[in-house]
Amino acid sequence: MHSPDVTAVFDLPDEPATQALGAMLAGSLLPGLNIFLEGDLGAGKTTLARALIRALGHAGPVKSPTYALVEVYVFSSLYLYHFDFYRFESAEEFLDAGFAEYFNDASVCLVEWPDRAAGCVPAPDLRIRLRHVADGRIAELEACSERGRSCLSKIASTPADGTSCGAPVRR
Repeated sequence: MHSPDVTAVFDLPDEPATQALGAMLAGSLLPGLNIFLEGDLGAGKTTLARALIRALGHAGPVKSPTYALVEVYVFSSLYLYHFDFYRFESAEEFLDAGFAEYFNDASVCLVEWPDRAAGCVPAPDLRIRLRHVADGRIAELEACSERGRSCLSKIASTPADGTSCGAPVRR
């Protein structure tokens, strides 16, 4: 297995810390970025996505795409697609739904449960693994491409303040 050359780990002791990471991620987005959000049920994937989308300026409700499979958000010339493949019974459902066309150089795709579309969904530029630890969570961000490395470098250089989740621990 390939070892990533850029990884950052964030301690997320509470929901505001998860939201702060989402806001930091929003400030580092690049068109064409595919982001995989991985973790067990309740790990914070949708919370992170919701914070990112709100930080980009969306004022309305941010629904989980669990039943709709995809929610679309338009910010100026950026299209952001938030996918949730949890309900897929086979990876081919990705192809049958025509989702491949959403993954292009002009859009950002956030994908929850990407393993349910393995082999069909395009590779990630950035992989975010969320997991429970004690009363909080840990987020591990792994750059999987040059776009992902650029995004992660911007996040890692964001100064920590009273509302942020703090500086990452680099591995």
